[in-house]
Amino acid sequence: MELLIYFNGEFVPKHEARTSIYDHGFLYGDGVFEGIRAYNGRVFRLDEHLDRLYDSAKAIDLKIPLSKEEMKKAIIDTLKRNNLEDAYIRPIVSRGDGDLGLDPRKCPRPNVFIITQEWGAMYGDLYERGLTAVTVGIRRNAPEAMPPNIKSLNYLNNILAKIEANVKGGDEAIMIDTCGNISEGSGDNIFVVKNGRIITPPTLNNLRGVTRAAAIELAIKEGIRVFETNIGLFDIYTADEVFVTGTAAEIAPVTRIDGRLIGDGIPGQVTKKLMAAFRELTMIEGTPIV
Repeated sequence: MELLIYFNGEFVPKHEARTSIYDHGFLYGDGVFEGIRAYNGRVFRLDEHLDRLYDSAKAIDLKIPLSKEEMKKAIIDTLKRNNLEDAYIRPIVSRGDGDLGLDPRKCPRPNVFIITQEWGAMYGDLYERGLTAVTVGIRRNAPEAMPPNIKSLNYLNNILAKIEANVKGGDEAIMIDTCGNISEGSGDNIFVVKNGRIITPPTLNNLRGVTRAAAIELAIKEGIRVFETNIGLFDIYTADEVFVTGTAAEIAPVTRIDGRLIGDGIPGQVTKKLMAAFRELTMIEGTPIV
């Protein structure tokens, strides 16, 4: 059966879920989105994801035509229509149809899409042996130019980083900000383990990841100290372990960066402990799909 997509209050087959070429989301990347997962019949941290979606929309002065409760219901209904209990969920709010000018006031009504589909963990078998990451020349957008905590439809900064990683043979890119600090991956947050402590950059120069927050909570629960501070190339090259987190990536080990082995070159004990704890958490926590 063809997947059904939520589109402005209706459920339409995937091939019919279309928007106008004059939609400013298509023309200019003017809109916001979220990536969410459902596990075992529960949507993991749905409220936190919706808070971030609505904050992103507020930051670009985009009025979402659904309340948070209505959006939550639409997501659950889309999952139920597609008979999905384990799924990746992508709510998208575009500015809507306008003209070829930039002025968002010419777009009277935003468009709302919700995609739900099966999608396994993003890095496949690399969770067992670890990712190879490379630092890239493309810098993370400066926060004063494009705040990274606006999860917008304009993802070219991340895509350029991913292209460079592909060319260099990396599974993931590591982006550096305009001040020379480690920022994030092309689609995930970065953590360093050193001498039993976990260090991660503050979220001024990277996205406030929902999985990032879960990983920090799990680490603290395990008695591991977590510090948020700027880190540089030296810190990732000399780390005992490095791992990344994200809704699509979940928690994934990084075992090689720029040709250097990280630690022993295999997923470390802290990372594996958090991976197991995260899997357990996703099986019991979340909004039921009922």
